[in-house]
Amino acid sequence: MKAKYLIGLGVVLLFIFYGISVNNGLVEREEGVEGAWAQVENQYQRRADLVPNLVNTVKGAANFEQETLTSVIEARSKATSINVSADDLSNPAKIQQFQEAQAQLSGALSRLLVTVERYPELKANNNFRDLQSQLEGTENRISTERKRFNDAAQSYNTSIRKFPASIIASIGGFDKKAYFEADEGTEQAPTVDFSN
Repeated sequence: MKAKYLIGLGVVLLFIFYGISVNNGLVEREEGVEGAWAQVENQYQRRADLVPNLVNTVKGAANFEQETLTSVIEARSKATSINVSADDLSNPAKIQQFQEAQAQLSGALSRLLVTVERYPELKANNNFRDLQSQLEGTENRISTERKRFNDAAQSYNTSIRKFPASIIASIGGFDKKAYFEADEGTEQAPTVDFSN
């Protein structure tokens, strides 16, 4: 009788230790997702910090289009006003809202850089060239950090769906994390026309 009791207690303890181990693994993966998200935010913040310097440098050019500068400033304001906390990472709508605001800023910056082509004195400005180079590097970093975030989210999401970890995940309140997705329309290549 005592042997059966000890065996039963041993099995229960094994299940408890297994559950603790799985829970700890899920916590580590969730922290990995949150850490990856923090890096995404850092790079977007770096870009947002470069924008005022870029705008001020461009403002110095004579007759520069005010509408273009205004759209960049407004897009930056909107992009920096949308905050996504660690709790929001399970909300695809919140991630999408953040992504859309960042895409608007990217578009405004692209239009600014295209417009600059008409201003040779601005293109020759060392400060502008330095800021443009920093902005390009930041865009590359953003892309890298978004991929790392998606990789971390995929690893986490896979782990909470696997059996028997899925049971512990549902008990522990581990929710699926959203991904960064390609912007709508990016699946189609842009049309290039050199006929002009």
